[in-house]
Amino acid sequence: MDEIKVCVIGAGRLSSKRIYPYLGTGGGQLVGVCDKDLSKAETNAVRYGSRPYSKVDEMLEIEKPDAVIVCIGPEQHYEMAIKLMKLGFPVYTEKPSAPDAAMALEMARISQETGVLCTTAFKKRYNVAYNRAKKWLASFDSSKHYAISVDYASAPYSNDSPRSFFLLDFAIHMIDLTPYLFGDISEVFSFSKGPNAYAVSVKFVSGAIGSLSFNCGRTYELPTEEVEITLEGGNFMSIHNSSCWKIAEDGKAVEWREPPTFISSGDSGNETGHLAEIADFLEAVRCKRSTRSNIYESYKSMVFYEAIKRSAENGEVVKVIYEESK
Repeated sequence: MDEIKVCVIGAGRLSSKRIYPYLGTGGGQLVGVCDKDLSKAETNAVRYGSRPYSKVDEMLEIEKPDAVIVCIGPEQHYEMAIKLMKLGFPVYTEKPSAPDAAMALEMARISQETGVLCTTAFKKRYNVAYNRAKKWLASFDSSKHYAISVDYASAPYSNDSPRSFFLLDFAIHMIDLTPYLFGDISEVFSFSKGPNAYAVSVKFVSGAIGSLSFNCGRTYELPTEEVEITLEGGNFMSIHNSSCWKIAEDGKAVEWREPPTFISSGDSGNETGHLAEIADFLEAVRCKRSTRSNIYESYKSMVFYEAIKRSAENGEVVKVIYEESK
């Protein structure tokens, strides 16, 4: 299999900025674009060299793609991914994979039963800075983990629908990243100021702890994304806006990375992870393997998300339990 033939469902602002431009570079060949607004499909089909459709079934029948990318909203991600997996098409959905953890688990079980890949676009898992953090952490036993702190903020959200809910649409990136770096979570406690700000305390299965601060009271003009990782013995890593980092080992500075240009707002597909995650998905389809952001990992992130919400609502510590995908 050479270039992977790809169909994309959805031709809105996000996919047009973060998916279509990277398909060719990532090793894919766009063959079909589908949107219920045919004019949007036509625009991207002309721009990127494929055929436009307004009906998914027609596109799949004619184009017979090797893989399908879905970017149309959480409810549709769930419904469309299940349909595609049952038809045998490997599928990549934008985040979140589904409106809730139960739906994401159903998707994971269908992926397991059918043997068809389903992956979720969690770009932080593919970002250059967090790749470095993951590799650095792997050089220590998890018993050495002390703490992780996250400060992550966006511009104001309306919080009037699942698609515009700040915690699910924006904070979900760091909700997913935190256990990716530090491992599974055992307990969560959180406070909130309505749907606009959350303070979250976390205990990991390893015994380490975490502190996460999320709010939608800032601006995209000045990104806020600060991550501090502390291990035993003077070993720590600071990550600023997913671009810059500093590492100390045994209390001594050993690594400092500060790019010469401002890239954290999305100027590089590999820096931000947008290109890297698409390339990994296409390579996974080619090699018939999984990805680091497969649907079961996405399900676990949704469990964490729901624990944060539930704790904020009832004022209690929530124990995190993951169900098996089998």
